[in-house]
Amino acid sequence: MSDLVRLAPGLLTVGKPLPWPVYDETGNLLVAQGYVIQNEWQLERLYERGMYEPPQRQAEKRQKNDTTPRFSPFAEYSILLYELEQTLERIMNADARASERLEHLARRIQSLCQQDADACIGLVHVYAVEPTAYEQTLFYAIICWLAAYHFELDDTRTLLLLQAALSANITLLPYLDKLNNSNRKLTDEQRRVIEKHPELSASALRKAGINQEVLIRIVEQHHERFDGTGYPQGLSGSELLVEAKVLSLAERYTAMITKRAYRNRYRADHAMDEILESMAEDPHQIVYEAVFHQLTPYPPGVLVQLANGETGLVTHRRRSPRSPIAQAVFNAQGKRYLGPLRRDTSVEEYRVQSTLVPDMLPSLNLALLWGYG
Repeated sequence: MSDLVRLAPGLLTVGKPLPWPVYDETGNLLVAQGYVIQNEWQLERLYERGMYEPPQRQAEKRQKNDTTPRFSPFAEYSILLYELEQTLERIMNADARASERLEHLARRIQSLCQQDADACIGLVHVYAVEPTAYEQTLFYAIICWLAAYHFELDDTRTLLLLQAALSANITLLPYLDKLNNSNRKLTDEQRRVIEKHPELSASALRKAGINQEVLIRIVEQHHERFDGTGYPQGLSGSELLVEAKVLSLAERYTAMITKRAYRNRYRADHAMDEILESMAEDPHQIVYEAVFHQLTPYPPGVLVQLANGETGLVTHRRRSPRSPIAQAVFNAQGKRYLGPLRRDTSVEEYRVQSTLVPDMLPSLNLALLWGYG
């Protein structure tokens, strides 16, 4: 594979699933996407031998083969992150094609979600261990699409919501990774940056020629609260767009299931319960119901303990929200199966007993688990 280049120090992180497969110098697969580096020794061995295809080259190939009927969301993951970074850079530079690129990226995400929503939700939860600011941004868009699908928003309104999700934090992105990895109290300067970013991001969009009123209002309002205690304008009640509340919820949920320097990750169902409890006085409960109805208590991508002692990964939602399809990856003694075993958790033997949130995920062949292998 002539497009492969050597892995460079800093590209990989211990404990975090790989965003793409790693090969040796002859193009043979060393480890699949989703493999989790367990320690520094493994990390060094991969740096010594590992090769990968940079997302930029993957994106170029993707553009040439845009007529392919079915793309794996897992193969698209690193490409989407690369294109997101490039698109937001265009906006910040007031590039003439920024609006076109932002809409194109929103359409790509919508297409992937329409094709395989369960796999896209899986991306959110598998990579929520310690995501970058760009990964979190992609997660917001996926969760927003779920709400738009639930509300049966038309194509135009859905795309505006997705574009807002991708760009609402554009002026905060340079600070996010540092803030997420800090366990210190916010400084006054950091707090000012956070509280001004909705207006600053809206301004950046206007300067780039992105002037759709609904999109701009979603960005400006996505940190307002139903009771008027939000920022930057203290809006409340009917002044708030439903889409802005959806984006706010997507951001809050993502933050809670993500590891922070000052706390561990929440279980998905615990995050939902806590959000619902804190927002119980909001008269517009339909937003929370829409998002959490789509995610379900056991969303794709979460690890679960089954009644027979097996450990599995939820891969598909079902009409009964507490009985998803899981793929068993470890037996009751903790030994890995040679391949995943499909489990219907509506069967008593395989019912879900609990959600697991380990400090380090096991290595997972994501494409194989979702049937793309």
